[in-house]
Amino acid sequence: MSSTRPCWIISSAIVGLESFRLIFPDCLIELRSRRDRLKPLQEKMQESLDSGLQVGLLIDPQDQQVEVYRGGEPKQVLRSPQAVTIGDLMPGFALSLRSTW
Repeated sequence: MSSTRPCWIISSAIVGLESFRLIFPDCLIELRSRRDRLKPLQEKMQESLDSGLQVGLLIDPQDQQVEVYRGGEPKQVLRSPQAVTIGDLMPGFALSLRSTW
């Protein structure tokens, strides 16, 4: 990945590791800025899935949508959701997007 993004790593994945360079986050959140082109961000999400990412959220304020990427599943597009959950990976977590749209 080219720069730091909000991410989540399950604690059991890091037990006994000597370097954090050996692991990839379980969950990654990408927020498209006004300057970002959508296609490179989508390609980055796919590369992240190929590297071991379990769940990726691509939040796109310009198109008022969230693309949800999960390993082994087709991309899901949510139109103007008020909140996004990640399911079993982070039970009880909900990212509020009310002020985003």
